[in-house]
Amino acid sequence: MTITFITGANKGLGYETARRLTELGQTVLIGARDPERGQAAADRLGARFVLIDVTSDESVARAAEDVQAHEGHIDVLINNAGIIGSYRPAEELSGPEATEVFNTNVVGIVRVTQAFLPLLRRSEHPSVINVGSGMGSLDLTHDPERAESKVIAPLYTASKAAVTMLTTQYARALPGIRVNAADPGYTATDLNGHSGPQTVAEGTDAIVTLATERPEAGTGRFIDRFGPVRW
Repeated sequence: MTITFITGANKGLGYETARRLTELGQTVLIGARDPERGQAAADRLGARFVLIDVTSDESVARAAEDVQAHEGHIDVLINNAGIIGSYRPAEELSGPEATEVFNTNVVGIVRVTQAFLPLLRRSEHPSVINVGSGMGSLDLTHDPERAESKVIAPLYTASKAAVTMLTTQYARALPGIRVNAADPGYTATDLNGHSGPQTVAEGTDAIVTLATERPEAGTGRFIDRFGPVRW
């Protein structure tokens, strides 16, 4: 049975991904930084909660130790935790605000991936899935026909561009482990005040595809629910 660990899984895309993968028969570990919300989400799904704050080296290390003690390995790591950051005008953004966004959205992936690599390497077919965004695509954000070109969010978009490059670099650097990125698309979640036209089910299609595909499907890819994303 596939064991999947998901960060930021107590709500939104993370929770819906956990729900769908649980229904498909996977053993899902709900990673979240809020113990009450995380445990409540796990209880609703019949999953196990693991406390993790992706911005903390110590918290991530403890989470990996927890999984080592209980499951002994994981097959799929889904780096879903992320924040949009400040909504202030670009000229008012500060260094600390940028640090907060990149520490969660990019450095958090590095922390979690590094800590969970030993657990992944015990899997026959290990896979890492990073939740990116079309808003980090140079191509899409310059296409006037795309919604991604209408949004100005310097810190979030830059962090998601970094996630895509981080994904392709990990894919080349970690032979034997599939590393891919998923673009949920403009989905109604807390991140955007539920303004997106897609449902959370639609927004998790690409993530679920990557979490359930055959091992030979490939690595270093960036996909949405319709297929490869231009970057």
